[in-house]
Amino acid sequence: MLRLFKFFKVREWFFVLISTGLIVFQVWLDLKIPNYMQTITDILQKEGAISEIWKNGGFMLACAFGSLLSAFVISFIASKVSAVLSYRMREAVYKKVESFSMEEIKKFSTSSLITRTTNDVAQVQFAMTLMLQLLVKAPVMAIWSICVIAGKSWQWSVATVGAVAILVLILAVVIIFAVPKFKKIQKLTDNLNSVTRENLDGLRVVRAYNAEKYQEAKFEKANKDLTDTHLFTGRVMAIMNPGMTLISSGLNLAIYWIGAFIINSNPSLLGKMSLFSEMIVYSSYAMLIVMSFMLLIMLFMFIPRASVSAKRINEVLDTFPKVLDGKGEPGERNGVVEFKNVSFKYPDAQEYVVRDVSFTANKGETIAFIGSTGSGKSTIINLIPRFYDATDGQVLIDGVDVKDYKQSDLHKKIGYVPQRAVLFAGTIKSNIDFGDNSETGLNDEEIDHALNIAQAKNFVDKLELKYDSRVAQGGANFSGGQKQRMSIARAVARNPEIFIFDDSFSALDYKTDKVLRKKLKEETKDSIKFIVAQRIGTIKDADKIIVLEAGDVVGMGRHDELMQNCEVYREIALSQLSKEELAQ
Repeated sequence: MLRLFKFFKVREWFFVLISTGLIVFQVWLDLKIPNYMQTITDILQKEGAISEIWKNGGFMLACAFGSLLSAFVISFIASKVSAVLSYRMREAVYKKVESFSMEEIKKFSTSSLITRTTNDVAQVQFAMTLMLQLLVKAPVMAIWSICVIAGKSWQWSVATVGAVAILVLILAVVIIFAVPKFKKIQKLTDNLNSVTRENLDGLRVVRAYNAEKYQEAKFEKANKDLTDTHLFTGRVMAIMNPGMTLISSGLNLAIYWIGAFIINSNPSLLGKMSLFSEMIVYSSYAMLIVMSFMLLIMLFMFIPRASVSAKRINEVLDTFPKVLDGKGEPGERNGVVEFKNVSFKYPDAQEYVVRDVSFTANKGETIAFIGSTGSGKSTIINLIPRFYDATDGQVLIDGVDVKDYKQSDLHKKIGYVPQRAVLFAGTIKSNIDFGDNSETGLNDEEIDHALNIAQAKNFVDKLELKYDSRVAQGGANFSGGQKQRMSIARAVARNPEIFIFDDSFSALDYKTDKVLRKKLKEETKDSIKFIVAQRIGTIKDADKIIVLEAGDVVGMGRHDELMQNCEVYREIALSQLSKEELAQ
């Protein structure tokens, strides 16, 4: 957890220094109060002037008010510093995740990354607030109080040591039984987050299949596991408050009970009065010692859980992305993509997903991929924007290996449309003019042009606010086909050198599909287009069709050529269209 102090800057360390000084000042004020109590008692014994009592009483009130004011300032500083720390931690985790390839994201899982960015950071923030207030105060108060009462009655000292020993025993019970559960709590929180997220994402399917009971059972189990673990740690922690109250009250009673015997054994009345005064002061200091240990125990109750959260945050921050920026300069925009003996397997996998893929895509060409599910179509095109890096071989764009590009330069060349259309909360305009589509932002004419090519203009024009119409999170207020067309419009607005369509026409009807591809061919004739599709009609007119089977290229050429010499392609084609339809 100490590693997270690296997020502190000079200003935060300055605040911590001020807070530490105020804590020492507060402890000094708290320890002065018993001294004034003893002074007042001595004045009463000697029947001194009432004005002296008022004077010392005023000093006591001033000390109490000063302690209260110090505590307020310390609390304010602790809250401010811990809030800044949590802000920087969230920012660091988010930026780190932004740099991750798909490999690192899958390693942690999306739900776990969300929990680490929110719940774990909140745990660390709360613990940091306590640490800044108690980590200095408790030891200073305990040591200072012990030094003040050192050399007093050994009987009272034994009682105080016994009370502290019982407090330490309670702390040991908490550490042994509760601390191991904290790590489990965070994992169970990840699981609950995952189940909830899955249910919300698939709500339509859940309702369509009347699977509410099944999903409720999954949620109930995840919720019960988390609740039971919380209850266990809560029950262990439940012994703390009554235990500390019992020890505090018991120590006070023990001091007075022992004091009664000591005072009674003194034959002198003046000696008895002096011992009574000492007992009151000792009792106050003993309570401060016990309070110090209580504060330390309270701190140790929360630090273990925060340490687990800090470790989970550091796991993200310490993860080294596998896909890094290259040092080369981007090649001239001559529009050539080349795969040279490319093979790929997922991390820790034994078998290659794709093997020995080689082809060249020239400026203006359309390259299509087709094959059975799991044959490696999407995997191949995901190597172009470096969502993964090729295990063997090279992927070249404009004569430069993609690994030598800065990722930002590489991505500027690409217009990417994923399998699952992704829209962001905002407006249609903000979704089309997304990222660095242009340096100054797209005007309405450019957006209109992109929507027109993507065949989305017809339904956008029917909306009351047109380009300013609201887009819900994930584009939930649009159909699958509408989302696909807006995703395509976003890629078109980028005017890239390379288009990647990863099964991006699947939700379109045949007529819209045909018109859209015709428009794309006319308006993007200088760009390379990679299309992954399951429908023969979508790729029939491609300049080069690559047929995949279990990761191997089993055919490559135009439609007519493949119908003649590729059995796999012919079977796919005839399973979708009749010979007459294929001939048209």
